[in-house]
Amino acid sequence: MRSFDLIMVGLAAGAFGASPADAQGTRAAGAAADSTPARVDSIFARWDHVNSPGCAVGVSRDGEMVYQRGYGMSNMEYAIAITPKSIFHVASISKQFTAFSILLLEQEGKLSVTDDVRKYIPELPSYGKTITIDHLLHHTSGLRDQWDLLGLSDWRDDDLITEEDVMRVVPRQKELNFEPGDEYLYSNTGYTLLAVIVKRVSGKSLREFAQERIFEPLGMTSTHFHDDHTMIVPNRTQAYQPRDGGGWAISIPVFDTYGATSLFTTVGDLLKWEHNFADAKVGGSALIAKFTTPGKLNDGTPITYARGVVVDDYRGLHSVGHSGADAGYRADVIRFPDQHLAVAALCNLANINPSSLTRRVAAVYLGSQMTPEDTGAAARPVAVAAGDLARYAGAYWSPRSEEVRRFEARGDTLFIRGGAGVALTPVGDARFMGPGRQVFRFGVQANAVKELSIEAEGQKPRTFDRLTAFEPNAKQLASYAGRYYSGEITTAYDLIVRGDTLVAVSRRGAEYPLQPLSADIFQSRWFGTIRFERDSKKRVTGMRISTGRTRRLKFDRVAER
Repeated sequence: MRSFDLIMVGLAAGAFGASPADAQGTRAAGAAADSTPARVDSIFARWDHVNSPGCAVGVSRDGEMVYQRGYGMSNMEYAIAITPKSIFHVASISKQFTAFSILLLEQEGKLSVTDDVRKYIPELPSYGKTITIDHLLHHTSGLRDQWDLLGLSDWRDDDLITEEDVMRVVPRQKELNFEPGDEYLYSNTGYTLLAVIVKRVSGKSLREFAQERIFEPLGMTSTHFHDDHTMIVPNRTQAYQPRDGGGWAISIPVFDTYGATSLFTTVGDLLKWEHNFADAKVGGSALIAKFTTPGKLNDGTPITYARGVVVDDYRGLHSVGHSGADAGYRADVIRFPDQHLAVAALCNLANINPSSLTRRVAAVYLGSQMTPEDTGAAARPVAVAAGDLARYAGAYWSPRSEEVRRFEARGDTLFIRGGAGVALTPVGDARFMGPGRQVFRFGVQANAVKELSIEAEGQKPRTFDRLTAFEPNAKQLASYAGRYYSGEITTAYDLIVRGDTLVAVSRRGAEYPLQPLSADIFQSRWFGTIRFERDSKKRVTGMRISTGRTRRLKFDRVAER
């Protein structure tokens, strides 16, 4: 090891008075003779050095910490190591504390989850159908996602975003993604509105309410909702993302909005919270039972999302948990109630997948009780000739959500496009298994692929039509050029033709190439799907933009550039 690295190790291990064990973590008594800690350490080994950000992990059984450790660096500039006491921004793990606060207020008779949201937030438009608090809790409200709306408004990732910013854009929305209760679609907007409801009903901010009613009673002394981006937080980790060409770039969210996000905590505090679901010290058993009951859609279809947590099975074991991702922070916590085990992994690097890590750690402790990972006929690969894969390649469009899914055959593998693409596993006749155990089922008629159905647990199957390829000429491209304005996000884009490409230009001058998929349907890695609208004379009058969590946002064509 180089002398420089030795110096770094000394600093990381606490050369100013803390021992390496204090800096990196603690083990249960007798753990030195146990292979379990070494197996956990091996899962995080790739980040367990002074040249990388990493993670803190904690494991508890029956409410007692059995293992906790830090891997990698909390701050790359000052050579500060991650420890179990390191504080992380945990993004959407925040939602369960927001939801629990709402249920505490209901327990006191101050609101009901069946109440119309407009009872507390009258500035929200009436959409002809009632949106209830429970719709917000279960992500079934149909409200467009706040991050998508702000992104389409040309906000940069490192712009300061406040609760007031969200509350300015959300009430301007004239349409919903779908009727309340008809579908499940994750919406951060709902949880920002829930934080507003807590404030208006209790007279205290969510930060104050949660501190008084949840964090202090449970001894979560290193936890708070972060509502001031300028606030100094001792032991806070810096977050990073890989930099093109090597190394790391700082990647920290600049939020003064919370409810959907912005909880700061440690692995130890999160595991104290997880134990509350067993001993019910805060809230009581009836409230916790309601909190962990999954929702249902209007037609009775069950979903896996309860109120701020996902209730599911992992390898045959009942589980409750949630993940989080903002900027360079990644986090996951999962609990196995029947086995009284909980695992938390909090990370400060954007390309780490903590959900995979917590489940691998859980398998170290519970593997003998778990079913094999490839269980079930649906997950068993089948052989498909390379030549047969080509017929599935192409673009597919959903009339319901206006999303597009694109597929590409490379050699003997079918990929769903997105970045470098994700390989799909053939599991049957015209069926493939994808990320999150999604099943992609292609509809074949007369040996031609006409449609696609995507099936995922806890969601209705989604149907996509195969698009006919479109290669516009110069005149056709020019017909789309002009200025397009959305009053719902008070933003305009100029569409121009540059060479043989249609390009959207933002007010800040950023340029986003649009790829033609079919007549009047384009796609952008930034926007998502763009569908142009025409009048009775076939003239282009506007466009609708659909992202993953925002559908059919209207832009009117207002002038030629």
